[in-house]
Amino acid sequence: MSLINAPSPHTSRHTDTGAVMRQVVYATLPGLAALVWQFGLGSLLNVLWAVLVAVVCEALFLRARGKPVAFYLKDWSAVVTAVLLGLALPPTAPWWLTLIGVGFAIVVAKQLYGGLGMNPFNPAMIGYVLLLISFPVAMTQWIAPGEAPAPADSLALFLGQAPADAFTGATPLDTFRTWAGDAEALAGRDILAGQLAGPGWEAVNLAFLLGGLYLLARRIITWQIPVAFLAGLALPALIAHQVDAARFAGPLFHLFSGGAMLGAFFIATDPVSAATSRLGRFIYALLIGLLIWVIRTFGGYPDAVAFAVLLLNLSAPFIDYYTQPRAYGHRKANKGANP
Repeated sequence: MSLINAPSPHTSRHTDTGAVMRQVVYATLPGLAALVWQFGLGSLLNVLWAVLVAVVCEALFLRARGKPVAFYLKDWSAVVTAVLLGLALPPTAPWWLTLIGVGFAIVVAKQLYGGLGMNPFNPAMIGYVLLLISFPVAMTQWIAPGEAPAPADSLALFLGQAPADAFTGATPLDTFRTWAGDAEALAGRDILAGQLAGPGWEAVNLAFLLGGLYLLARRIITWQIPVAFLAGLALPALIAHQVDAARFAGPLFHLFSGGAMLGAFFIATDPVSAATSRLGRFIYALLIGLLIWVIRTFGGYPDAVAFAVLLLNLSAPFIDYYTQPRAYGHRKANKGANP
């Protein structure tokens, strides 16, 4: 039988969830290496501990639900959640902070909704927001780039045995929010000493960009979400910067500071909680980028990837409902109409 006369589907590509998730983990390695280079071993300790906590929590809850533990663990979704949350945490985070965030992400944001594919929100971002709201001081202590503590000090911070104040400093986003509008103060604090954005942070974001391009090349993700995400963040930043450069940071500063690239390529692209239609993915990510810029500029938090992603996770079904593609044999798309 010829291919054209064969029944659908006509693609023979086999997709294994575990293989896809492993590719995502591999793509985060350049970003993890950059974090360790700039901020010390804290990020590596966070990721390793987060993976262990996630696997144990997932296994225990699967057993409590009477599910086959080995079968569900091999999809690597718990590992991906743990890695993303571990990367987002400050390198000064003590072990108990990671334990709370990862445990909540796996048990409440994922398993209580029914497991992989049933969760309406990105579990890693749920865990991150819980920690940010509950422990704002611990979640905003970052090491000054290029001044990474010794491995022994990083381990002491992880174990909660060293004062974090001895190592921490304001991030470029924090500094710009505090002194926005005062060009002299900003210049004196030298937050734009890098080529693209704040020193250290641009290297981290470039590394996550490299990992994101790897995912695109392997067709693990599609281009609509990262491109729209970055455009939604950069365009309002460009316009505002042209109006008042002292008050509003430029697009490169926004794109290469904070968690912009991690959010664009690894978090917003979550296939479960994101919009699914092509147009829907573009609208979904464009609004995330715009919302990040609004919160960074006018809100109470210097970085807003987690909040923006969760708010648009809530809106993803609505966006999909009104961006359905045209079905074969129909002249118009079924946009919002009942079948």
